Amino acid sequence: MYELLKVEGRAKRGRFHTPHGVIETPVFMNVATVAAIKGALSTEDLETIDTQVVLSNTYHLHLRPGDKLIKELGGLHKFMVCNKPILTDSGGFQVFSLAAMRKIKEEGVYFSSHIDGRKIFMGPEESMQIQSNLGSTIAMAFDECPPALADRAYIMPSVERTTRWLKRCMDEMNRLNSLEDTVNKQQMLFGINQGGILPDVRIEHAKIISEFDLPGYAVGGLAVGESHEDMYHVLEAVVPYLPQNKPTYLMGVGTPENILEAVDRGIDFFDCVLPARNGRHGHVYTNEGKLNLFNQKHEKDMGPIAADCKCPTCQKYSRAYIRHLLKAKEMLGMRLCVMHNLHYFNNLMTEIRDALDKGEFAAYKKMRLEGYKNNK
Repeated sequence: MYELLKVEGRAKRGRFHTPHGVIETPVFMNVATVAAIKGALSTEDLETIDTQVVLSNTYHLHLRPGDKLIKELGGLHKFMVCNKPILTDSGGFQVFSLAAMRKIKEEGVYFSSHIDGRKIFMGPEESMQIQSNLGSTIAMAFDECPPALADRAYIMPSVERTTRWLKRCMDEMNRLNSLEDTVNKQQMLFGINQGGILPDVRIEHAKIISEFDLPGYAVGGLAVGESHEDMYHVLEAVVPYLPQNKPTYLMGVGTPENILEAVDRGIDFFDCVLPARNGRHGHVYTNEGKLNLFNQKHEKDMGPIAADCKCPTCQKYSRAYIRHLLKAKEMLGMRLCVMHNLHYFNNLMTEIRDALDKGEFAAYKKMRLEGYKNNK
């Protein structure tokens, strides 16, 4: 159940109740693709950096260690020792990202594994079965993510197929949740809005899938090659046609600037690999913009990454030491940077929620964006 606590313009402050705990929104989901955060962070670490939700990948976990094995071991929560809500994506994004290795048909998608080349088939039913075996809190519908700049002739049939697949996902999830040996009989399904950067297609699709009355809805197929302006234009057009009394999730986004702009347009849920990926390469986020710790100017800097940061990294370690670790290719350097970045994103969401609670989000957004801009 989603409680809409407050609205400022289109920005929403909410609370989403799940079988694995309450999620305060807007929220950033920390990406644990193969049931682990890249950068050697444990689930105990996630507690210390105020993580609310973890996101894992259906396609990758299906390949290894295998969703049936995870079910046999008690489900994903038990397997990765996580007591927080977990969202699993459907494998639909791999339809887009593995374009050279797949064939899309009405029944589903034929893949070649990126690991060993073996043939894989995944359709709506298979995706739901895998996610049911994982036992995640929230399962995403199986969709096709068309290239953002694809033409109307490609996008229209793709979106229509995604709608048909959503109905099949719903039917299969209802069946799976009724079975005796299902890991999580309260698993929830989120539908996905598609349509490239064509506002009329997006709006019509939003109207259709909203009638399915699902627990939540995502806006997919953005941050895949279009400009930020195009993304914001799509959100302005489509979000008003998705249910305000349900969480709205912008998939795969993004930077702190993207998040602030998307919250302003009514988005509740976010995920992105950027904070962990950038951290592994020594790029760290601050309220004054992004820093590259490999730069020589940090060689003798005994201050923290950010003086105003309360993360475990900034409480103990200096830029000089972390730079040394990175240069020496010590895993600890990567881990400390990833920990800081994820804390930064989680804390950004806390500050956004606090600003919404006080009716001060517009002023907060302006302050943060000016800070990023002035220090580029």
